Amino acid sequence: MKIAFSKSIDDAPKGYLRVRLTQEERGTKRFVREGAIEWLELGVGKPEDMNQRRFVSLCRSIIRAAKEAKYKKVATQFDRTPELFKNLQHLSPEKISEIVGTNYEMANFEFTTFKTKPKDGWPEVTDMLACGRSYKSIEDAVRRGQEIGRAVNAARELANTPGGDMTPRLLAKAAKDSVKGLPVKVTTLGRSEMKKLGMGAILGVGQGSAHEPTFTVMEYRGARKAKPIVLAGKGITFDSGGLNLKTSDHIYEMHLDMSGAAAVIHAVALAARLKVKRNVIGLIPAAENMVGNDAIRPGDVLRSLSGKTIEVLNTDAEGRLVLADALTYAKRFEPTVAVDVATLTGACHIALGHYASGLFSRDDALADRMLELGESSGDYVWRLPLWDEYEASVKGVFADLSNIPADKSRYGGATNGAMFLWQFAKELGCPWAHIDIAPRMTSAPGDELAKGAAGAPVRLLFSFIEDFDG
Repeated sequence: MKIAFSKSIDDAPKGYLRVRLTQEERGTKRFVREGAIEWLELGVGKPEDMNQRRFVSLCRSIIRAAKEAKYKKVATQFDRTPELFKNLQHLSPEKISEIVGTNYEMANFEFTTFKTKPKDGWPEVTDMLACGRSYKSIEDAVRRGQEIGRAVNAARELANTPGGDMTPRLLAKAAKDSVKGLPVKVTTLGRSEMKKLGMGAILGVGQGSAHEPTFTVMEYRGARKAKPIVLAGKGITFDSGGLNLKTSDHIYEMHLDMSGAAAVIHAVALAARLKVKRNVIGLIPAAENMVGNDAIRPGDVLRSLSGKTIEVLNTDAEGRLVLADALTYAKRFEPTVAVDVATLTGACHIALGHYASGLFSRDDALADRMLELGESSGDYVWRLPLWDEYEASVKGVFADLSNIPADKSRYGGATNGAMFLWQFAKELGCPWAHIDIAPRMTSAPGDELAKGAAGAPVRLLFSFIEDFDG
């Protein structure tokens, strides 16, 4: 989307859909023609009800409404109705402009890779005229927001790709392609290299598939001597559940089980593209969890890279296995902080619904900052417990650990998954957080986004990279 700037919406050229806001009930929408000028009138409700979350939805709804009506050029001017945004005065004009740029791009995205292009093209907004007081800092902020939105969309594109077109090897290639021309070193380990290292957890998950697992390392060095931030993203390119086969109700979207990897890949790429002065390492453990002659069986024992043995009581609890090896591998970078991201548990989705990811950490300061950044970035998170009382649930009977509780309890599933990861993260010697993005794997009602991957938590990870000063 091309964005231009103008002092007044009255100067918008012919062919632009002009937007004006009213205090009618939120969500009210109508198209009005005044002579040769076409207007979209949007109700945003009472001024006292406006907040940052609703402003995000407003930005998206403008683009969605224009697309639905097949308008390609749109003009907006928010400063004509300042009373509507009095509750946003704590935000700088630059921050508001960044939010606008990000959410215009996110709302404009559709996953069309496998569709035949219509004769009149895809419904999309190609030109946006931003009207009002404009300074270079404002224009820069809008364009920065666009870069963030495009990174989110790139993660959505990657996650939406069907499993047959996104194997572990192709995911590794996608990581490399995402940073072409950027100062990011990308290294991918195959089965033989992982076997030499002793990455038995990843290898175990992938051994039932004809497509060998991979382990990709992305290294961005934006600072000279600082210890790096390490991000690890679950890259299960398709999750059948293994021998604990998923039901037909839950298997359809399992090509999206590498959404954590997609988020990490494009958060690292975005940090490099915007030249953030931080050192960031992205780790992408990738495997296809399939049913096959060599697939791991319930009761099998895997030896992880850490040396800890793991009793596999359920082959569908595989994401925590690949992340276990990734967290151990992270030690070699001596990180200052580590964050892993995964569509880990349906239990987290049940607990939180559609609108926030689960956050787990034993470090209160890190958790508090993640909550704040989640709110400001738009990738909302909510903290769930990781108390000592839960640690017994991951102790194995015939191995050091079990990947689900030995009593097969269905309670506290999200915390049990995080507690399993903590057994490996505690060896890092630095603050660690786990983000379970299962609730935010796909767009939710009211998001004003296209169906499919939501792109969480690219915005949160990028905000964290910029903000962290450990």
